Amino acid sequence: MAERSDKNQVFTGATGTAPAGIMTRDVMKDDFGFEIPIESVPLPSRGVAYPQDSPLHCVETVDIRAMTAREEDILTSRALIKKGTVITALLQSCLTDKRIDVTKMLSGDRNAVMVALRITGYGSEYSSEVDCPNCQTRSKQDFDLTSLPLKILEVQPINIGENVFEFTLPITKKVVRFRFLTGADEEEILVVQERKKKSGALTDNLVTTKLQYSIVAIDGELDKNLIGSFIRNMPARDSLALRQFIDKNEPGIEMKGYIDCPSCSESSEVKMPLGASFFWPDAG
Repeated sequence: MAERSDKNQVFTGATGTAPAGIMTRDVMKDDFGFEIPIESVPLPSRGVAYPQDSPLHCVETVDIRAMTAREEDILTSRALIKKGTVITALLQSCLTDKRIDVTKMLSGDRNAVMVALRITGYGSEYSSEVDCPNCQTRSKQDFDLTSLPLKILEVQPINIGENVFEFTLPITKKVVRFRFLTGADEEEILVVQERKKKSGALTDNLVTTKLQYSIVAIDGELDKNLIGSFIRNMPARDSLALRQFIDKNEPGIEMKGYIDCPSCSESSEVKMPLGASFFWPDAG
């Protein structure tokens, strides 16, 4: 990601022009001789799933301002952490195009921007403790965030500008129309799960909950209650096939890396855990 200082408008009213008679200054540049770097981040979705009135419609990259101490305040906000909206606030703060509503961004696009912010803020090296898939030994491993591959959207939506895709279930042969989850969906699911946990629910229904947020129609049926009933009673093979199709095709960034186990010397691919040290390298 190369710096493009000519695009720096962070402190000069990037959200619009200043009111008449009010002078704006870039304090960092004018008084301290430093410009906050602006970076371009590729969107894995290529923007094809956003509606025409969205600033992300068919846009392949977005610009972000590198993190500052102001964003560190956001990351430590207890209120935002408790609400589960700290990442949303961080992304909203760093995107240069303030027309973008980050809650409406696809989760995979948000993840790509989040990783880019971590790289520009604290560097590409990320250390975390992981379990070896072979011997289960836990060890601290170093990952290079710049090596994470993007999963570019390859399946086409029903219509360009709509977050709606199709899949035919292998057992019931029903045609399912589904959508990829957004930031708002993820936050709402988190709230729902927390409420169930506090109410003493003994079962974790995350699979069916995510499917209810994803599926918009089954054989043309749009009724949410009927769709919910179908989801709860659909054959396991249909459920698995649909979830695998969604996981395989969801645009985003592959949060995986290779480790060399110090105990058994086995080299394995593991899912990269996002712990406290992701945005706080010295934590933990």
